[in-house]
Amino acid sequence: METRERADAARNRAKVLSAAAELFAAGDPRSVTMEDIARAAGIGRGTLYRRYPDVTSVAAALLDEHERRLQEELLHGAPPLGPGAPPLERLTAFYAAMVDLLDTHGHLVLGAETGEKRFTVGAYGFWRAHVLVLLRESGTPDPEALVDGLLAPLAPEVFHRQRAQGVTPDRIKAALGRLAGGLAGGPAGGLAAVPPGAPTAAG
Repeated sequence: METRERADAARNRAKVLSAAAELFAAGDPRSVTMEDIARAAGIGRGTLYRRYPDVTSVAAALLDEHERRLQEELLHGAPPLGPGAPPLERLTAFYAAMVDLLDTHGHLVLGAETGEKRFTVGAYGFWRAHVLVLLRESGTPDPEALVDGLLAPLAPEVFHRQRAQGVTPDRIKAALGRLAGGLAGGPAGGLAAVPPGAPTAAG
């Protein structure tokens, strides 16, 4: 009996995540409700709530795999994203990787990590700890006061607004690279070498 129930739970989980992924991708993820997910998955609301307390937790379950992959690269991957490169080059590489994550899975991030919720998810704590270590290694003054400000440009609402205004991911990467480079008074990696105010090709 227990085996059958575990199989049923696994099937329901797969249906929920599949339905939620389609709903998040189809429109504004912030407008998706638990009722929408239950209806699309073809399960009862009680069944849904037994596993997921809210929409944020559903989006977080979908996003978790992608964020874990990036976390693994930060810890054990090749430089400059992984260990072995100067800290501010690693910060530039981190910014670029996060822009790629937001560009590919932004609909999930909007569903899971907007507003105050962004600071309570485990991924934010990991990103914060990573950037804080890089700031300390680089000798940047008062890193504790700076770290959250450096993560602010990666807020999903900010990225979503920039993309809606036609700012390309490459331009965002270049701008964040200049931000990282400015911490040391010079370029950090290739992206930071673009001088502020220089014309940037769109697309």
